[in-house]
Amino acid sequence: MRIAGAAVALAAGGVLVTATGAAAAPAKAPAATAAYNKACGTGYKVVNQIDLGKVGTTYLTYNSTTGKNCAVTVRNTPGPAVYMYVYVLRDDTREYADDEGLYRSYAGPVYLAARGHCVSWGGVIGGESANRYGTNCGRLAP
Repeated sequence: MRIAGAAVALAAGGVLVTATGAAAAPAKAPAATAAYNKACGTGYKVVNQIDLGKVGTTYLTYNSTTGKNCAVTVRNTPGPAVYMYVYVLRDDTREYADDEGLYRSYAGPVYLAARGHCVSWGGVIGGESANRYGTNCGRLAP
């Protein structure tokens, strides 16, 4: 478990989606969204997801038995290794878990205990990134 700092640069605010490329290509059929690959394991259910352009999806899952969130970034189509990143951050304590590297299929899974607390999370595949802030808070005590 780590405390957030420079490594969670994506958690700077708002939802950021960037794309690379020079000129617009002719319209093509949209790529299929990457299916959740069950990398988080038994008992984890998808509670949120965010598309990373046309290249993949970051999934936030939750296990109600353990109270842990898990995040994984999945490419639509496995291929040559590209830079990928995934993180989940507990907003009140700034503790986080992340994974980054050159991967062919997916980054993660990363796990963080956050029962009843808001989390921020997101991912990167190549030049595409997206984040969500202060989500999936569960039931907070008064």
